Amino acid sequence: MDRIITSSRDRSSLLSTHKVLRNTYFLLSLTLVGMYGLMFLTYKTANKPVGILSAFAFTGFLGYILGPILNAYLSAGMGDVIGLALGGTALVFFCCSAYVLTTRKDMSFLGGMLMAGIVVVLIGMVANIFLQLPALHLAISAVFILISSGAILYETSNIIHGGETNYIRATVSLYVSLYNIFVSLLSILGFASRD
Repeated sequence: MDRIITSSRDRSSLLSTHKVLRNTYFLLSLTLVGMYGLMFLTYKTANKPVGILSAFAFTGFLGYILGPILNAYLSAGMGDVIGLALGGTALVFFCCSAYVLTTRKDMSFLGGMLMAGIVVVLIGMVANIFLQLPALHLAISAVFILISSGAILYETSNIIHGGETNYIRATVSLYVSLYNIFVSLLSILGFASRD
């Protein structure tokens, strides 16, 4: 009789686990489709008046995704980490932008390196899905900060030198870089402050 009850509990636990996994993959798919779909919509409508609405929808969706992450940090008593990540993000943005604005240097040469860096990071992310190495996760976050900083230099230079004349695309590009720096700093600082 005990074996039947244990077997029933195991089956119930297994079904519950499968349900969680199905929901996780569904929610991940929904998030990725929503994020990339809204980004595509923003870039397609950038030259139309509705483009500003799609930019608001895209940035709002990214904020919606960020909410549970910030809540997890606050629940763990790491509100100071959020403040540090925010301050670090602001510092990186202002330093990169100030550098380009004062030197007026053309940073278009960074385009190829940024693309190569993104490919390397994506390969590292896929590898870490299977390897689950905390050190690799930290390295990916650090490299992502460097790539996003380079993207700020590149995009600001494009804006100054007339390479990017559409304010919606420029805004979304800078926002995505800031978002990535913030999330990566949050990850690194959160890992460093764990007990």
